[in-house]
Amino acid sequence: MNNKVQSADINRIIWQACDTFRGVIDPSQYKDYILVMLFLKYVSDTHTEKFEQYLKKYEGNEARAQRAMSSERFIIPEHSHFKSLYDKRNEPNIGELIDIGLADLEDANREKLTSSDGAGIFRNISFNSSNLGDKKDKNARLKNLLTDYNKLDLKPSSLDGQDVLGDTYEFLIANFASDAGKKAGEFYTPKEVSTLLARLTKSKPGARIYDPTCGSASLLIKAGQQVEGKNFSLYGQEANGSTWALAMMNMFLHGFDNASIRWGDTLRNPKHTEGDNLMKFDTVVANPPFSLDKWGHEDAEEDKYHRFNRGVPPKSKGDWAFISHMIASAYEATGMVGVVVPHGVLFRGSAEGRIRKQVIEDNLLDAVIGLPANLFFGTGIPAAILIFNKAKEQRTDTLFIDASEEYDSGKNQNVLAEKYINRIVETYYRFKAEGVSPGVVKEKYSYVATLDEIQENEYNLNIPRYVDTFEEEAEIDVSAVQEEIDQLESELLGVREKMQGYLKELNLN
Repeated sequence: MNNKVQSADINRIIWQACDTFRGVIDPSQYKDYILVMLFLKYVSDTHTEKFEQYLKKYEGNEARAQRAMSSERFIIPEHSHFKSLYDKRNEPNIGELIDIGLADLEDANREKLTSSDGAGIFRNISFNSSNLGDKKDKNARLKNLLTDYNKLDLKPSSLDGQDVLGDTYEFLIANFASDAGKKAGEFYTPKEVSTLLARLTKSKPGARIYDPTCGSASLLIKAGQQVEGKNFSLYGQEANGSTWALAMMNMFLHGFDNASIRWGDTLRNPKHTEGDNLMKFDTVVANPPFSLDKWGHEDAEEDKYHRFNRGVPPKSKGDWAFISHMIASAYEATGMVGVVVPHGVLFRGSAEGRIRKQVIEDNLLDAVIGLPANLFFGTGIPAAILIFNKAKEQRTDTLFIDASEEYDSGKNQNVLAEKYINRIVETYYRFKAEGVSPGVVKEKYSYVATLDEIQENEYNLNIPRYVDTFEEEAEIDVSAVQEEIDQLESELLGVREKMQGYLKELNLN
């Protein structure tokens, strides 16, 4: 008999829990309450299971078991434990009790659950907020929420290594994306795109992996999971405080307790530094916000990290600012960079064109991959992936892949199925390993361009310039078409004659 908790069971209960907030707060805010409570339930259940194991080990000696618990991942004050809050679900100040429990949980685990400037992961949420209704209604909602979560068994032994927060987060975003609008796409990369980018930039054991716009950290986690074994370290930064908190919880729920996730604006104030320099990484991946306005252009000329020495991007479009930061953050001679971008990055001129030219001349661009439209929540525009490789050495060719027509249609978004991901990855790694000759690799799909060709195209990377996907129209047999027209006209004449006969019979003509 399989007693493992399935994702479908968790999602069903989570969906019930969402009913608590319907009509009270904006749907895009559900996730904050839902995922914070999910995190609390998970750490509480984990704590309980560990304590029971120690009790068994020490033959029921609670004092010894408690001492052993002090070295576990999290210290859970008794009143912060989910069970304690559930037992108090009928209290008239239950919202306040939940807030106190979360604050004290944060305080008891300050090194883990706070940012470098002391901000805690629960600071942006209050279960005692008047936004949840007047006191009576709020108490009823919170009681229902606790009752729903009490149905969940989130002990590690029951989960069997499932990605609880990741699966649930994706479930919530998928269901509320239309309500959340573009907000959702700003901090969530669909898992198929994350998987593709992680596989394209697969890191070696011992790697430092970094995402400067990590959102909920799903992409960063996927990149880590590609490494053979568990010998790697994860680093990220996120500007949105609420999303930073979700990234922190996501890391803990995946067991990546030592990940370094910082809160702050990466372009204006990068937090991962070593002395006066940017920290360097083996692999840098990101899905930055597309064409960000007011990204920090006013300070870029004097950037102390010299990230914009190839040129300063325009004030209203920060795409190349993020790319420049990522390239500067990768180890010289060995670093890999993979970034999701809007297609305008490939061909826009002026300042962006000058930066693009310099990056290509510096022999950093390895691949340009066009993705299908409507993959991302909140926007239907197609995107591309750029791969930069600081280890190209003497090879100066660039691989172009047009995968824009390879997808499965979904209810709300198109889906990049595994077979399409595999084809992109196999094409790229064949190019990388074998040094494929310039020219067409796979007809209407991939092409290897020389530096001379890109220069001839004035450094325009628009994929149709390199991958010919033109479909010739079938040759028209004019005589056959005329014959078909003659036959149709003859049939039409017969129908008209019959209609005239019917009308005469009915005395209507």
